[in-house]
Amino acid sequence: MKTVLQPPGWATPKGYANGVAARGRQVFVAGMIGWDAEQRFASDDFVAQVRQALANVVAVLAQAGAETRHITRMTWYLTDKREYLARAREVGAAFREVIGDYAIAMTAVVVAALIEDRAKVEIEVTAVVPE
Repeated sequence: MKTVLQPPGWATPKGYANGVAARGRQVFVAGMIGWDAEQRFASDDFVAQVRQALANVVAVLAQAGAETRHITRMTWYLTDKREYLARAREVGAAFREVIGDYAIAMTAVVVAALIEDRAKVEIEVTAVVPE
């Protein structure tokens, strides 16, 4: 079980949690990008890559017996801040569809590039599975 950490008097964040406390077995997922299991990009569209990267996170979590509700921390590496902000509604829809739970301590960082040239987003996750 995880607990959202929300200091009294702070405005409620939209789309993430300020902090999360959890106890259990930790699962660490490397940065997932928007390619498929065969390491092929089906699309250069930003939102399509977000959806695929999130689906890849879910697939790796499943190997540890973890589910999206166990995610405690998520870091997004983005190559284009403007596209992320302009398409935030679509990103949110993809996130709700694949992950569903916003009780996650999240950080987004804009980077000059990712290792894979076609990648537009990379998402790293920590999950805690109750024992």
